[in-house]
Amino acid sequence: MVDVSFYHHQTLRIEDTLPTLLERSLACGWRVVVQATSEAQLDALDQRLWSYRPESFLPHGSKRDSSPETQPIYLTCEEDNPNRADVRFFVGGAHIAPVLAGEAAPTERAVLLFDGENPDELANARAQWKELRDAGQTLVYQQQDDSGRWVEKAREPKAKA
Repeated sequence: MVDVSFYHHQTLRIEDTLPTLLERSLACGWRVVVQATSEAQLDALDQRLWSYRPESFLPHGSKRDSSPETQPIYLTCEEDNPNRADVRFFVGGAHIAPVLAGEAAPTERAVLLFDGENPDELANARAQWKELRDAGQTLVYQQQDDSGRWVEKAREPKAKA
């Protein structure tokens, strides 16, 4: 079973934190899938990963590119996993449970990034937490503090004292 993390964004935007999380994943030697819910989200992510830092970019592709299985970071709206990802990031309300139950599941981690100021994304995250907790998944909930750092706020199952 993979670890599932929830990242509740409050002070920084997802498009600002995702590149850093992707860099850290690649530094661990992991392959990555980023799953969104629309082609418009994917196009925005694609542009962001090429331009988030003037001196560098994050190598990535999608099914529109040749050889998706070779991409270090694969962008998708589907439940596919051609690069055999170790970690999978879910954005824009993408649903985790069906992916974890299928062959597209990552080998190490699943991460839901959501905007805490967006009522729909917040409600979606809460529903997914409950669904995954009830399915017996190991969950960690991280929330940004005022300085933008991540602080663990909850864990399931609860740690034994």
